[in-house]
Amino acid sequence: MKPLSPSSLRIITPVKDSIDSTLQTIESVVSSCLNIPYTYIIYNDFSTAENTAKLEKEAKQGGFQLVNLSDLTNHPSPNYLLVLQRERKICLQEGAAMLIVESDVLVQPHTLQGLLKAAQERPEAGIVASATIDENGSLNYPYQFLRGQENQVIDSRKHCSFCCSMLTPELLRRVNFDQLDATKNWFDVTISHQSLEKGLHNYILTTLPVLHRPHSSRPWKQLKYRNPLKYYWLKLTKGFDKI
Repeated sequence: MKPLSPSSLRIITPVKDSIDSTLQTIESVVSSCLNIPYTYIIYNDFSTAENTAKLEKEAKQGGFQLVNLSDLTNHPSPNYLLVLQRERKICLQEGAAMLIVESDVLVQPHTLQGLLKAAQERPEAGIVASATIDENGSLNYPYQFLRGQENQVIDSRKHCSFCCSMLTPELLRRVNFDQLDATKNWFDVTISHQSLEKGLHNYILTTLPVLHRPHSSRPWKQLKYRNPLKYYWLKLTKGFDKI
């Protein structure tokens, strides 16, 4: 069967609070230059009433659709699995690619078009991801391991982060998100591995980096760097951050 090429994009940003960084992410995405029809959806994952009101106010200005997950589920945040499953079904119906831009990322005007072009040039692509950099332009979490491989398109056997990643229609067709482990919180590792298992390739573009402020949307995860013992204790005892 011939690999599918996207006819449109569905760009998604899941968010819980961290409203300032989220609004900056939104501004960067809506300023993108794209030559393909797209829809931008913010998935509000049980933010506070105050931050939900701010998102609803911004949504009225246009540029993105707002989905309050509290209207869809009573399951506590994070609800990444629900978002991925819902979006996969819609993308398959529309022939769209899914492009995830997380709420601690800033894209450049050409970033999303560059990811689309890279995917279109590689029909075997499952995931096409932008590498991430800090304010000084150095590759940072989760792509520190690529330092020394700047300005390359890397056919990676390691997992791609979903910081800024396109999931191609071919991946969405081959990988059934309804079969993902519902006890986990995050799915970039699992989906990356399943993409490879299904015969696809995952590409990381250090030619097309995006600014990443790690864990801005979930400040407790900063403990991983400041107080790793406390981070892993919370991870173990509270069941946080299951990958």
